[in-house]
Amino acid sequence: MKSSPRGTSVSFVPAPKESDHSISQSLLPVAVLAWGAEWLRDLPWRNTRDPWAVLVAEVMLQQTQIDRVLPRWPTFLERFPDAATCAAGSAGEVVQEWSGLGFNRRAVMLHRCATVLVNEHHGVVPDELPALLALPGVGPYTARAVLAFAFEQDAAVVDTNVGRVLARFAGCSLKPRQAQDMADASVPVGAGWAWNQAVLDLGSMVCRARAPRCKQCPIAEACVWQGNREKNGPDPAPGSAGVAGKQSRFEGSDRQGRGRLVAALGLGPVNGDHLAPVMGWPDDPQRAQRVAATVVADGLAQETNNGFVLP
Repeated sequence: MKSSPRGTSVSFVPAPKESDHSISQSLLPVAVLAWGAEWLRDLPWRNTRDPWAVLVAEVMLQQTQIDRVLPRWPTFLERFPDAATCAAGSAGEVVQEWSGLGFNRRAVMLHRCATVLVNEHHGVVPDELPALLALPGVGPYTARAVLAFAFEQDAAVVDTNVGRVLARFAGCSLKPRQAQDMADASVPVGAGWAWNQAVLDLGSMVCRARAPRCKQCPIAEACVWQGNREKNGPDPAPGSAGVAGKQSRFEGSDRQGRGRLVAALGLGPVNGDHLAPVMGWPDDPQRAQRVAATVVADGLAQETNNGFVLP
């Protein structure tokens, strides 16, 4: 990666201090937007303003690496190009198309979301925050991402990457309300789309969790942690609002067994006698039954007299 542009002329905004209510100070608009204009990644979902396509992308990107989403997003939209088509299919069909992305419950929630969109919004994704937050499976980040990336509103998103940038810039761990307030205060008027994309990539490419590239950061001179880091100051990002903790081990976990069962169901029914081997626990049928029950409870499978099928 080339070094990012330096020497951008900006008036530095003082780094925020922790308070009991909110943090109104912002990041540095000119510097961040200039960096984004040069370094923004060319991702396919950034080339559309279709609200449904943006919503699908944002749901897929939850806890899933971009490289895994890149080939799956267009194929999913080929089969379910809009909310009406998705709602008309079964939950099992959506789960089947989702297979391989992990966290398959997101597929069930997306199907429920599509159903609500059809029944309550005439199949149209709403452009207001309360209406988006009322949709199944849509949380604060996803709702604001749809507003910013589909409708180009000046809504601020806070995910792991953004939360890390905010906490380090502020030099302190942020509570959820503080992080959102700081993000809201940072969005330049009329530049919500470009701003949010730039901060997301800044957190992913430069202000990384490990080995941050502070020398390539356009706001390093005003970053409190950058100054403290030279004195071996602690990183304020871990535990701050929006910053995800370390994920539990996948190999041998219940999540792995759930994924194996859903993948097998995508090929056809799974007989009850074969459940434990399919889930990777041939010597532990009790565990297989227990975990399979959670798959059913989450709407990812249905139990029959003979075993399990997709819903």
